[in-house]
Amino acid sequence: MYNHNLIEEKWRRFWEENKTNQFVNDDSKPKYYALDMFPYPSGASLHIGHGRAYSLCDFYARYKLARGFNVLKPIGWDAFGLPSEQWAIANNKNPRLFNEINIATFREQLKLFGFYFDYDYEVDTSDPAFYKTTQWIFAKMYEHGLAVLEEVEVNWCEELMTVLANDEIEIKADGKMYSERGGFPVIKKPMKQWVLKITDYAEALDKDLDLVDWDDNFKLPQKKWIGVSKGVLIDFKTTTDHDIKVFTTRADTIYGVSYIAVSPENALALNLTTRELMEEVYRYIQETKTKSEVERKEEKTKTGVFTGNYAINPFNNKQIPIYITDYVINNYATGMVMGVPAHDQRDYDFAKAYGLEITKVIDNDVENEAYDGTGTYINSDILNGFTNQQDAIEKITNICKERKIGQYYTTTKLHDWTFSRQRYWGEPFPIIFDEKNKPHLLPYKDLPVVLPELDDYRADKDHPVPLSKAESWKHAVIDGKKYTRELQTMPGSAGSSWYFLAYILKNADGTYCEIDSKEGKERLDKWMPVDLYVGGTEHATGHVLYARFWHKFLHEIGIVKAPEPFIKLVDHGLILAPDGRKMSKRWGNTIQPNELAESHGADAFRVYIAFSGPINAVFPYSTTGMDGIRKWLDRVYNLFTTCEIKDSAEYITPHLDIAFNQFVKNATNNMEQLKHNVAISDMMVYINECYVDKIIYKEHMLGFLVILSCFAPHLAEELNNIVLNNNKSITKYSWPKYDESKLETDFINLPIQINGKLRATIQINKNLSEQEIIDIALSNDKVKNYTPNGYKKVIYIKNKILNIILP
Repeated sequence: MYNHNLIEEKWRRFWEENKTNQFVNDDSKPKYYALDMFPYPSGASLHIGHGRAYSLCDFYARYKLARGFNVLKPIGWDAFGLPSEQWAIANNKNPRLFNEINIATFREQLKLFGFYFDYDYEVDTSDPAFYKTTQWIFAKMYEHGLAVLEEVEVNWCEELMTVLANDEIEIKADGKMYSERGGFPVIKKPMKQWVLKITDYAEALDKDLDLVDWDDNFKLPQKKWIGVSKGVLIDFKTTTDHDIKVFTTRADTIYGVSYIAVSPENALALNLTTRELMEEVYRYIQETKTKSEVERKEEKTKTGVFTGNYAINPFNNKQIPIYITDYVINNYATGMVMGVPAHDQRDYDFAKAYGLEITKVIDNDVENEAYDGTGTYINSDILNGFTNQQDAIEKITNICKERKIGQYYTTTKLHDWTFSRQRYWGEPFPIIFDEKNKPHLLPYKDLPVVLPELDDYRADKDHPVPLSKAESWKHAVIDGKKYTRELQTMPGSAGSSWYFLAYILKNADGTYCEIDSKEGKERLDKWMPVDLYVGGTEHATGHVLYARFWHKFLHEIGIVKAPEPFIKLVDHGLILAPDGRKMSKRWGNTIQPNELAESHGADAFRVYIAFSGPINAVFPYSTTGMDGIRKWLDRVYNLFTTCEIKDSAEYITPHLDIAFNQFVKNATNNMEQLKHNVAISDMMVYINECYVDKIIYKEHMLGFLVILSCFAPHLAEELNNIVLNNNKSITKYSWPKYDESKLETDFINLPIQINGKLRATIQINKNLSEQEIIDIALSNDKVKNYTPNGYKKVIYIKNKILNIILP
């Protein structure tokens, strides 16, 4: 049993002293950009869930390094976060201090795992040298009309005195919104905010998903979130002074409309309401402000209130009631929809709850639920007898156009990005306001706008925005004119929307190459897009969507060539705590990496992660599983320190020659496909074969260690050094090659299972009869140990596996 603590500490020190992981921009090699979603330094330490997340990308980056690629695999810190602000308020200290403490801890823990990071190229989104470019990108968006000041509905938390993003909110049992941090009430509230026009890119964001190789866990939520819909806007007259436009993708169901549903936030909601019902409608609108969009979309019990007024169906002149209902979201099309209960389940549920008419226009049973399929049209005047849905839609749409009561329209579920926060801890805007309160961009030469120090970081009634306390900072005089700075700050997601470019622009001395410089563009042209991006699906919509939006804008203005930032995006899955829940500081169920490094070793944890299943699997942490992997690593160590190692190829046995070449071929194929768990199995099978001969060719041993180093770099370095007597790091050796001709043999390694568990592997001639192979298996010493009382039956799958079932 080897001493993992001594060995791992030794090699971490070696890597640091010799700058083994130093990034070198080598134009003679093909580039490979491997990236992890960077961590928030928002807590006291990392846990082993982070270890799993960063291990998976590390395995593949080391593989590509050994295959001769120039690998860029950086790390950094998503440093603008609400926890840092709360700490600053509680301790009356700059949140940067909180981050510096946490980052130092995080960095040491990452080193503990043996990750292949060059820490000279770290990025920190709260570093003014970093956010100078964030401000530059915002300024360019402002110049192109993509950054505007608007009054919008926001998630407002009175206790925190700030706007919250959707992912900073949770819905509790009472169905209302609360802040994730602190659990304070959150309501919807109109406020003047900076807004980024991401909707201008909605169709491109949807269409270009066809250009990338992503896990469905990322791609499908993006498709759904963007929600591109093509349909028609139909004009409805009403019994008020206000006509309305209603969007629908199903114009063919116009004769089945039994009500119009209007969003509570819609500007016309009160204008469509009679005086008698105004108080009831107003009260309902206010209640809606405590609900999130997600809750409103998913709520099973549909609620609403009648306005007292009616719309006129332009195809049959029928009066249909107008309801305000919270299942309609205002940022979708016009915030009004046709209620067709017979053929839409949400409309059906609402109609049942309020006793509204259900008229089917496609022949089918709608007694218990809506029918949204195809069929023969009925109760539809000019459509009666139609059977093709598309033909029916085109018929109604063309009539709308001819009668000038409708037009083609494309809408999305995506809404523009509210980009202001009423906090101190965030990127300052490069915006100043003149004496008429008109916004202006600061000159580029004045960037970055750096956050000032404050004596008090709290917001209060007199200072709803903390930066308003920075009296000398907030006033600026430019060319003799007086200005006031923008006192709101950008959200934390601003920096994370372009940080993957920052690694490329970062210089080893801590400075950054200008993003719009000739050298900056050349670097970006070489390294972008990211070849492999590994992260959690909780970022499938927010972060990834925003990053794609910023990248497409930079592509449009000629900063980057690639239209998409991430070629391959992979879900790293989850490691669950022993209590079966996701590891989280919130639940108090995390396991610290320091504990496992001390008890089992970082290498054992890394191999355990690799062996635990497919890359995107969810699995519970198991001490037993860790024990088993640690024993296997001891088995590897024992083989290397007890077997005979020969420099000459004449000592290669036919048995191990076949085994090695098969092992390398299998491991290479599995690594290429990110099947790390199967690659570990390949290594286990090969080590078993080595134990049979115990005389092993040195080059084969080195080849094994290169593959092992992807998963257990500390142990691989140790064995390469003390057993093979090589002085250079294992990371400097190339991936082993295999000889296809050595695989052309009649002999195969056949796994033997007993009651479904692998117990032995035997080498057989694949041309033997089934009975001959069974006889050989039963004569194996390991198999004999499990079958002293005979066996019930044997299941043989030719050239694949043999399973012995015991009585």
